[in-house]
Formats: sequence, structure tokens, C-alpha cells
Amino acid sequence: METVRTKRKKAGRPVKEIKKEVRACVRFSNYEYYILKEKASQAGLNISEYLRQTAIKAKITSRLTTEELHFVRQLAGISNNLNQVAKVFNQQGLFEGMKSFENYRNMIDGILQKLKS
Repeated sequence: METVRTKRKKAGRPVKEIKKEVRACVRFSNYEYYILKEKASQAGLNISEYLRQTAIKAKITSRLTTEELHFVRQLAGISNNLNQVAKVFNQQGLFEGMKSFENYRNMIDGILQKLKS
């Protein structure tokens, strides 16, 4: 008499294709946790999946560099000078005001070009 062996199905949970091996712990206050829980439920995700997606896909803007802060200060100073240009328009006439305005406009264009690069 011959015994026939049949393949048995493996018991238990199927193996995941991508295994998540690293754990990162985060602490929240009760208030922050309930906000997070609400946002995750609105997105239709559990909290861990919501955190994972926001951590990977969210866009964070960095702080301004010292050079960029310098340019912002220059722009603020020029905006104050534009008020003076308006005063020149009222006091000395259109032609003198246009010369002053053109000078400041060129300065602003230069600063904006430096910020872009």
C-alpha cells in the first residue's frame, strides 16, 4: 500500500512583500492625538498609515538663509522708499517722480533676480 502525500496549505498570515522593520516612536499630547485621529479618519486611513503618508509626501518649507533675510530687509527698505517716491510725485511733478520710481524698480528687480538664483 502506497501513501500519497498532498501539499498542505501553510497556516497563518501570508508573508508581506514589503516588510516594515524600523519603528519610530512619537509622543503626542491628548489634544494633538485627537486632531491627528480626526484627520486620519477624514482621510479614511488609520493613524499609522496617515502619519507615514504625511511624513513622506508633505512639503516642508525651510527657513530663509541669512542671504535671503538680507534681501528681504532690503525689499522692506525699498518699500519705505516707495512712499517717498509718491511724495516726490506730489511735490515735484511727474517727471522727477518717474526717475525716482525707475531707480527703485531697477533695485527691486536686481534683488529679486538674486533671490531666484
